[in-house]
Order: sequence, then structure tokens, then C-alpha cells
Amino acid sequence: MDAKEIQEKIDILQKEVSTVIKGKDEVIRKVIMAILASGHVLLEDVPGLGKTTLAKAFSKALGFANKRIQFTPDTMPSDIVGMSIYNEQTNAFEYVEGAAVNCNLLLGDEINRTSSKTQSALLEAMAEGCVTVDGVTHQLLEPFVVMATQNPVTSGGTQALPDSQLDRFMICLSMGYPDAESQLAILKNVSDRDLIEKVQPVMTIEDIKQAKSYVKNMQVNDEILRYIICLCEKTREHEHVELGISPRGVGALAEMAKSFALCEGRTYVVPDDVLAIFPDVCAHRLILNTKARRENVTAYEILEEIAQQTEKPKLLRK
Repeated sequence: MDAKEIQEKIDILQKEVSTVIKGKDEVIRKVIMAILASGHVLLEDVPGLGKTTLAKAFSKALGFANKRIQFTPDTMPSDIVGMSIYNEQTNAFEYVEGAAVNCNLLLGDEINRTSSKTQSALLEAMAEGCVTVDGVTHQLLEPFVVMATQNPVTSGGTQALPDSQLDRFMICLSMGYPDAESQLAILKNVSDRDLIEKVQPVMTIEDIKQAKSYVKNMQVNDEILRYIICLCEKTREHEHVELGISPRGVGALAEMAKSFALCEGRTYVVPDDVLAIFPDVCAHRLILNTKARRENVTAYEILEEIAQQTEKPKLLRK
């Protein structure tokens, strides 16, 4: 497929998912971008806004094999990666797969309601596309996407995600409340379950693989790459930041910028592509210092300040 064909399929995919998720086209678009950039998505918002429904709609529209794990305080790492169980009939240990195995899309519901040990069990799967149990490595399906949800408001019974795991999520999105017209459309429609059943596969796994390959191989102007590096380096030097964007975060910003350009029907990246996804890629990766907390400065405000103070590269092609 060329860029135009991919964009057409992306538009169809967005339209199909939007039949279930009303008034959130920008969120849907950015989830598509993350999938094409080989990334994972963290949906951080209050309950009842459709985070779980969004993940289910994507799995159906993409024809993905999907699994869901409801994280609770007693969820174990083996629930995610699997375990070896002794079989008396064969007198041998046999591997029993966990939730991350044999699925293309893993929905981790309320990921911050389980222990950090269990949260960290996802790290290898998210970063390497495989899980290791008793010294044996099991490859995951390709593509493999984790869409996790968490509630940032209610702290009772929750544990914050480790910084190392937050860094594995390519983007962090907040859906927010739908507008009045979207809520009216929701009330007029049937239940979420009925709507999801009507979602049709509009892209194949092979389509996704081709689109991902296109993003991976897209060339980026050196000036754009320097611009990305400059933005991320300034987060490390900011007076309100204790720990800035990691090299993994720099790479994620570059890949998302390429994916954004492709979704816009272009084969090249411009500075505005980088700025459009800068907060989504970087805000959850920043660790703010006590001065920022004392002055009520948010990660988004810091990133906005950096974006405004950093000069865009001047390219011949606009």
C-alpha cells in the first residue's frame, strides 16, 4: 500500500470506531497513530467515559484477537505471562498461557489497582514482544498492542505505575467528557454492547503490518530529528523537572510524528506534526520536582512552555 491507500483505510477505521465512541475523533485518531507506530496506549480518565469500550471497538474494527484482564489487588504476574503446571498424565510440566499470549490487543482494565510486581510483568511483553516463563521464551502475536486504563482521581486501593512502565506506553490520553450533542447521540442509541456487536472489521492484520512498516521506514529530515532532540533535552534542564524525557521517549516522539504525518496523507514530517503529539507522548514521562508541586505547575504547562520557546526548523518543503 502507498501513503494514500493507508490514509484511506485509516479514515474508514476512524469512522467505524466513531460509531461507538461519539465525539472523540481526536482520541480515536491518536490511538490509531500509536498502533501504527508500534506503541502501547494508556487511557487515564475517570470511570464511565468509554475507555474500555474504545479498546473493544478497536479490536473488532481491526479484526484483532483480544483478551481482557481486570486488574485487582490479587492479580498475579502469572495471570499475564502464564505459568508451568505439572501434568500427572504426562509426568511433565506444561506451559499454560497468560492473558498476554495469543492475542493482538490486550486490554488491561484499571491497571493501577494491582501490585507493582504484577504491573511490571507487562514490561517484557510491551518492550520485547515476548514473555519468559521458567527460562523459556514465548513469542507474542504480531502486532501486539496493550491498551491499559486507569483512574487518576480515586486513590483508594490503587498503586501508581512504576516510572519504568509508564515509559513503555507510547502515549497517554484522556478522553474527557463528551459534549452535549454527543451525549444526546449516546442516549438515543442502544447499549454499548449492542453497538460493539455491530462494529465490522475494516482493516486486516496484514494491512496494519504494512502500515507499520511504512511508518518504520519513513525518512525524517535531520533538522526535524534535531528539533525533537532539542525539545526533549529542554525537559531535562527545566527548573520544575526532576527527571526529563528518556532516550526511549525521544524515539517514541519521532515514531509518533511519522505516524501523524502518514495519517495526514504525507510521506514526510513537518515541525507541526511533532508539536501535535508532543504532550501525549511526553507528559506522562516527566517526573516533576517539589518546586513544581508547590507551585501547582503541571507537565502539560511545562511542555507548552518548552514548545513555545523552541524555534521550529525552517524547511524548504512545508
